[in-house]
Amino acid sequence: MKARLSFNTLLIVYGVVLLVALATWIVPGGEYRREVKDGKTLVVPGSFVYGESRPQGPGAVLAAPLRGFVEAANIIAFLFVIGGSFMVIQRTGAITVSLHRMALVFARKPHLQKYFIPVTMVIFALAGGLFGMCEETMPFVLIFIPLSLSLGYDSLVGTAIPFLGAAAGFAGSVFNPFTVGIAQHIAELPLYSGYEYRIVIWVISTVSMVTFVMLHAARVRKQPERSPVFDLDQERRRTLELEARDDQQMTPGHKLVLGAFMLTLVLLVYGVLRHGWYITEIGALFLGLGLFAGPLGGLSLAKSADAFKEGARDMTGVALIIGCARAILVVAGDGRIIDVLLYSVASTIAGLHPILASQAMFVAQGVINFFVHSGSGQAALTMPVMAPLADVVGISRQTAVLAFQFGEGWINPILPTSGVTMGVLGLAGISWDRWFRWMLPVQVYFFVLALVLLIPPFLFHYH
Repeated sequence: MKARLSFNTLLIVYGVVLLVALATWIVPGGEYRREVKDGKTLVVPGSFVYGESRPQGPGAVLAAPLRGFVEAANIIAFLFVIGGSFMVIQRTGAITVSLHRMALVFARKPHLQKYFIPVTMVIFALAGGLFGMCEETMPFVLIFIPLSLSLGYDSLVGTAIPFLGAAAGFAGSVFNPFTVGIAQHIAELPLYSGYEYRIVIWVISTVSMVTFVMLHAARVRKQPERSPVFDLDQERRRTLELEARDDQQMTPGHKLVLGAFMLTLVLLVYGVLRHGWYITEIGALFLGLGLFAGPLGGLSLAKSADAFKEGARDMTGVALIIGCARAILVVAGDGRIIDVLLYSVASTIAGLHPILASQAMFVAQGVINFFVHSGSGQAALTMPVMAPLADVVGISRQTAVLAFQFGEGWINPILPTSGVTMGVLGLAGISWDRWFRWMLPVQVYFFVLALVLLIPPFLFHYH
């Protein structure tokens, strides 16, 4: 497992930092007043005032990545732990042997393989739609990439199954407490009301994403060289030795490692659903897996430690990019331009036809999502403004929540400023520019789909 990131990705992200810093010299400063309500810091509608501009100079631009690194320390530490733990597991040989055996099963029963992508993606879509699975997909990327390669697909398929599967469900969330739940609470709507239409959206979103991935998978199996990551996968196949062979024997140590790994996944799901575990708790869980997997698989403590350090070291490039991505928010926040953007968008929407207003809300949420990637954080920033604005333009507050949900969900997987997106791509060893080119057609499709799905709520008085 190597996290080979294109240097261009780091340049792209830092280039955005420079552009945002430039914007602070052009866009006037301003801010909303905030208040704490039910433990959440919310903006106060109608309280926006222009104020003193705070242009960000060279010193601020140079310091921003360091501050971004500190602010994103939890997700960066999480990636170091995940990278280290999976390298330990890989060194035990348990993953290689299990993949060989699984590849042989599919080779002998090829009729089963057609269900692999849709079934696994639907599972992740359910997780995304029901409890907001997002960061939790990262460990699964390291599982599904070698599994997809062993079945004749590519790394894009292995990345897409957990990440885009969960993203499709996340955008069509039915009961996600971190997006729909918080947004409806702020908009003063009954919790999880309007779920019937969201179920329809979840089905459309999931089917669309599964179809996109399956069409790509079929092309790659037929002509592997058509894959955008063909050169990367050639080396990865050699490293993982994925050829299906009958002489691979699973030892008791391999079985113990796989058992520990499966137990870890069960505890992950249980902890997230029952106890609200997040990055810190999940990271601690995988750190425990890394500590036990080596000795269980027959590695000495010294070899286990070396493997862990190597896996963590491979995440360094990812950490730099995540720090730079967070620096964008640091510069925009210090320059006081985020609230100006929100105010300007709200002022523009107020004069539009109700259908166009709901669609403009979606576009606005997508733009704001470029800077604010936390679903709950974006809800706290935008919904106090968008909910009463919905009353003014003649759409339901439920529709405003839906526009927020679309803008925070479907757009996120392609943003280079998203720590989760860049973390996933770092674990997958796929540069953002390749991912962007591959994702662009389906991203355009989902953009148009969101505009279309925001029309029925006005026609049928969605509440």
